[in-house]
Amino acid sequence: MVDSIDKIISLCKRRGFIFPGSEIYGGLANSWDYGPLGVELKNNIKALWWERFVHQREDMVGIDAALIMNPKVWEASGHLSNFSDPLVECRSCHSRFRTDQLNNETCPQCGKKDWTEARQFNLMLKTYLGPAEEEANTVYFRPETAQAMFVDFKNVLDTSRKTLPFGIAQIGKAFRNEITPGNFIFRTREFEQMEIEYFIKEADWGNSFEHWRKEMWAWITDELGLKESSVHELDIPDGERAHYSKKTIDFEYDYPFGRKELYGLAYRTDFDLKNHFKEAPYKDNESGEAFYPHAIEPTWGVDRSVLAVLCDAYEEEGGRVVLKLKPKLAPYKVAVFPLLRNKPELVAKAKEIYESLKKEFSAAWDDRGNVGKRYYSQDEIGTPYCVTVDFETLEDKMVTVRDRDTMKQERIEIKDLSAYLKNAIQ
Repeated sequence: MVDSIDKIISLCKRRGFIFPGSEIYGGLANSWDYGPLGVELKNNIKALWWERFVHQREDMVGIDAALIMNPKVWEASGHLSNFSDPLVECRSCHSRFRTDQLNNETCPQCGKKDWTEARQFNLMLKTYLGPAEEEANTVYFRPETAQAMFVDFKNVLDTSRKTLPFGIAQIGKAFRNEITPGNFIFRTREFEQMEIEYFIKEADWGNSFEHWRKEMWAWITDELGLKESSVHELDIPDGERAHYSKKTIDFEYDYPFGRKELYGLAYRTDFDLKNHFKEAPYKDNESGEAFYPHAIEPTWGVDRSVLAVLCDAYEEEGGRVVLKLKPKLAPYKVAVFPLLRNKPELVAKAKEIYESLKKEFSAAWDDRGNVGKRYYSQDEIGTPYCVTVDFETLEDKMVTVRDRDTMKQERIEIKDLSAYLKNAIQ
C-alpha cells in the first residue's frame, strides 16, 4: 500500500492514468482527465459493478437519466433548502473552508486566526437554459444521481412490472460546488457515482439494510480486492446525517491523507417518493393497498473507487513499482512482446499471437528497450501477465508467460495460451 498520495499522482500522470484537466492552459482547480489507462481501469470497475448488481440480480433494473432536471425536482427533494455546508472565510488571506473540516482554529493557509461568521453555502451548481440568464431560466446540474430514480419510479414500475422488493440502478455524473475540493480525485466538483435505490416495505428496512451492508463489503473485498483492514464502518449519528436519512453507514478507507469516506449506505425512508408523488405510486398485488415504498440507498463513488484501488495495489519491491491490481480490474490483462525487436521472425510471430489474444483480452504490445525494462513497465501499470516470444518459440511453439506478482516464468504452448489466461484472470 502506498504511503504518499504524491507517489500515486506521479504514477498516474507518468503512465497515463489521470492528467490535470486543461493542463496546457494552466489547468482548472481540482479538474482531472482520465487518460488511456485510467479510463480502462474506471470502465472495468463500472462494468464489474453493473454485472454484479444489475445483470446477476432478478430484482434490479437500470436507467440512465439526464444530468439537468426540472428545478422543481430539487425543491421537492429538499436540496435547494438543505443541501449546504457551513463556510467561513479567513479575513487575512481570503481562503475559504468548511467549518466542520477545520482541525484547529487557525487558518491552514496563513496561520492567522481571523474568521468571518459562518454561513451556509449551497452546493448546487447553477446554470441557465435558454438565451437569457434570468431567474426564470435557472436550472441545476444534479448533485446526486438518486432523484431520477425516484422521479422515474412509476415509469419503471409500469414498464418493468417489478414487485417489491426491487431496485433501480444507475451510473452517472454528479456535480457539487464544493468549498474545499482536493486530495487528488477524492473530492472533486465533477464526479461519478454508482448508485442503487432499493424499494421495500417499511417493515423490511432492517433486514434489507443489513443485506446491502454485506453486499457492499463483498464488493470491497471480493471484487475490488481492497484489504479489509484498510476499510472501516462509521455509523453516522443523529444530527450529522443527510436530511432524508434515518440511518447511514459510511465505509471509510485509510487513504495516504487519512481515513475518509469511500462509500455510503443510507435508509432514506419514504421521504423522496412522498415529496415527488401526490398519490401513493405503488399498489400491492395481493392486498390492493396503495402506499409509498421505502428506499435503501447504497452508493459507490467511481472516482473514490479508482483512488482506493490504486492506493491499495501500489507496492515498491526491490527497485520496482508494481500495481497488484486484481486481473479483472487491470487496464491490460496481458502484454505481448518479442525478445528482440530487430529480429523480423520474432516480431512477426509475436504480432500473430498479439492479434489473436486481443480478440479476447485487453492486450498491450510492447517492444521498447530490453525485456527486463518491459517487465518493469508493465508491472507499474498493473498488467498481470506478460508473454515473450523467443527463438525457442519458433521451434517448440511455446512462449514464456511471466506472472506480475511472483515474477515466476512458465513455458506455455501457444495453442493453450488463451485458456491459460482465462483461467488465471478469473
